[in-house]
Amino acid sequence: MRAGRSSGEAGRIASGAVSAVALGASWINQVERLFALITDKQIRRGVHRSTEALENDIRVFIDAHNTNAKPFRWTKSADDILAAIHRFCVKTQQLGRTAESGH
Repeated sequence: MRAGRSSGEAGRIASGAVSAVALGASWINQVERLFALITDKQIRRGVHRSTEALENDIRVFIDAHNTNAKPFRWTKSADDILAAIHRFCVKTQQLGRTAESGH
């Protein structure tokens, strides 16, 4: 996933920079993943004496990341995800029944 700096780049990024995204996957998950990557690789490892220094370091990191950008890979199949959702729904329904019965 490529990350941009300005709203002018947003159209270019949204129009094809992200590839191999699982069907039904939310783009917000990829945005969250990018922020986690920036946090892990840049923010926690650096010493930033000002907001300006932090912003500059994040931009440098994004530029370096974009020179060799690769799509994020989904590690679960659609069947695995649907099975997890089903398990969640069953547990939620069981909890609802327990709450209704007062136990």
